Parts: sequence; structure tokens; C-alpha cells
Amino acid sequence: MLFSLDVIRARKGDCLLLHYGSKEEPRLMIIDGGPRKVYLPHLKPRLEEIKQARGLKNDDPLEVDLLMVSHVDDDHIQGILDLTKDLIQDDPKFLRVLRFWHNSFENIISDLPAELSASFTNKFGAASIEGEPPDLTIDSDEEEEVVVSSLKVLASIKQGAQLRSDVIKKLKATLNEDFDGGLILANQAGEAIDMEDGLKFTVVGPMVAELKKLHAKHQAWLKELEKGGKSPEDVLSAYVDKSVPNLSSLVLVAEVDEKRMLLTGDARGDKILEGLELVRLLDLNGKMHVELLKVPHHGSANNLDNDFFERITANHYVFSGNGEHGNPEREALEMLVNARGDADYRVHLTYPVDEIDIGRKKDWEIEQGKEMKKKEKNPDKPVRPDWSHEEHSIAALLESHEGLANKVRIVGEDEPHVINLLEAVEF
Repeated sequence: MLFSLDVIRARKGDCLLLHYGSKEEPRLMIIDGGPRKVYLPHLKPRLEEIKQARGLKNDDPLEVDLLMVSHVDDDHIQGILDLTKDLIQDDPKFLRVLRFWHNSFENIISDLPAELSASFTNKFGAASIEGEPPDLTIDSDEEEEVVVSSLKVLASIKQGAQLRSDVIKKLKATLNEDFDGGLILANQAGEAIDMEDGLKFTVVGPMVAELKKLHAKHQAWLKELEKGGKSPEDVLSAYVDKSVPNLSSLVLVAEVDEKRMLLTGDARGDKILEGLELVRLLDLNGKMHVELLKVPHHGSANNLDNDFFERITANHYVFSGNGEHGNPEREALEMLVNARGDADYRVHLTYPVDEIDIGRKKDWEIEQGKEMKKKEKNPDKPVRPDWSHEEHSIAALLESHEGLANKVRIVGEDEPHVINLLEAVEF
């Protein structure tokens, strides 16, 4: 049996291929596509390699059993939009998508009000609703990363609508067929979904109870909006909290022959643990072991609890990200080292450490500049120190922890990076 995760370089985002089935009858899933400049240089060439290895002719499309977008966010969805555009306009016989899994933000909150899109566009320009939002600060009690994550979801709403139109109407794939066309949700039953050929999926997030809370909040907000007098800032701030990024990410456990992968999207660590408890996958000690963990939100420490790596252990940890937005963070790797020590495991990074640190240093200095501006208005606001290679770089962490350095594997630019949990994928 095959059960492998094919990790694609995806800049600041996620792009994964899941291989399963058998060598005689291999099956394939695509999970997220990264931001711009990922599809043509990285994802499409890998799919072409797979198609060629299977001996398919140009007129024989490569079958993709499931195309899944974990949530609406530019660094997960744009590469998939580039793929669907390629199929529709230039190369319709390149591959064929059979099923499509995706929770639209509109359906999560039960109809997206026109006022939200209009307010976002009026404040930040028409381009802002089609991708990443501009650099901005909104007054909020939440951490800045939560604010940015929320706004990135809102800014990608139009991309999600375009994707559904492309995949469902033009490529004729079914939407959420395994959930009767509705939302993909975790519930107390925790029943695994048989994806055939030995693969099962258990949905860990989002959770029904939290969606109900968000829906109630949304309805209350609509009533307030009807009273009038709401500014664009009020409209956006109503959505800027931990609910938006948390409830926009699918979290799944994939299993073949008692080997498991935990695929987390951009969900927060505590919510992943809550979901695992809900579907009864944690043991009596509140822990779980998987063969592979896709570390949530590109290794952002803000998305992880201190005990996350103690309660969820793995043989392989995949950290996606090239240093943009500071991810993967050194603190996240420190959490892993503190939790696992000298245990036998591997850390998979999608870019070389030096390249990641260059991006992280750039982000550090940008954020330092923002903090300095805030301090000018409010002297009590803290400002981070200047970047220090010794204290802040991942390279220095690895230099000081030889055991961790020996565990690190880098996704190459030209060679496939496939993590095999059962039989090896040979293409």
C-alpha cells in the first residue's frame, strides 16, 4: 500500500500531494496550492512527473481523486486558482478533478453580507478583496497576527468564489460530496470517512459548536448593522478575532493501515487538541501519536501551545514557509526540541535555513519599525530589540543543538520530497 506525503515548495504557503492506493493502482490528492509563483515553477512540474511516471499520454488526464483547499487564504488558494485557470484555458486534458472539498467562508457564516465586501473595498481599494490585504492596523484586543490572519481570510473571499465556480461549474467536480454537499465539520460521532483504497479521513475541525457560536455572532452583527452608523472599521473589526482564522481551516487525520497523518491547515493548536478530543482520538492521558504532523500555520508560535508538541507527537514534522511573516518561527522549533528532546524524529523544512532566516530577519525589522511608530503615539508600547543572529535565527538554534540539526531535512528545488509511511512512491 502507498501512503506518502509529497511536500512542494510553496513560498510562504502550503502545497501538498497525498499518494495512496497501490503501486499498480496509485491514487492522488492535492491539498492546497500555495500563493502566486508556486503552480508553474513547482506544482505543475511535479504533477507532470507523476503523469509521465504513470505512462499517461497527453490525451489521458491525470486523475486527482480529491482537490482540497484547507481554507480561504491567498497562500493556500491562489496556486489552485492558477491550476484551474490552466485547465480551463490552456490544457484541459492535463488532469481531471473528481471531488472537491472546501468550506466557503460565506457558508460558514450563512451568507456573506454585501456590506462586508463593500466596506472592505471602500476602505482598502478594489484589489484588496482579491488577495492579501494591504499593510494595516485595526484596533483590536487580539494579537496583530490574529488580526492579519483574519483580514487575509476576508481578502480572499472573492478567490474562494472564483475557485468554486471554476471547479464545480467548469471542471464538473462535485463539492463536498462526502458531506451531502454541505459544510465539512467535526462532530462527536467522529466517524471516519472511507475514501476507498485503504484511506480513511477523520474530520477534526472545524467543530459544530464553534460554528454555531460564530453564526450567532454574525446574526447579532447584522442586526447592529441594520441600525446604521457603522463605519468600515466597525464592519471589519466585527470579524477580527480568533474565530475567523480558526474556523476557516480544515483539520483532518488521514489513515492507512494504522499509519496516520495529521493535516492542520492554519488552525490554532488548542483548537486542534479540542477537535481531537471531540472525535475521541486522544488517549486517556490526552495525547496522540501520528506518523506525520503538518505543523499548523507554517510553524507560527502564536498558533501553538507550550504543550502542543508534548501532547501530539510524530515521527515527521513538516514546517512549511520561507521566512515571510517570520514563519517558521524559531520559538516553534524550540518548543519541539523541549518537548521531544533526543527522540527519533525528522523535521522537514520547505526551504534552506539560511534562506528562511533572511526572510525572518526582514519581517523582524518590518515589525520593529511598526512597533517604533506605535511607541511614538504611546510610550508604553514595547519595541522588540534589534535582530540578533545568535538569539533569533534558526541557524544559530541548529548550531547549538546538533541533535536537532541532524534531524532536519530540506525540500529541494528540483528533486521531489516524498515522506513515505508505507511502500515508497517511485516517481
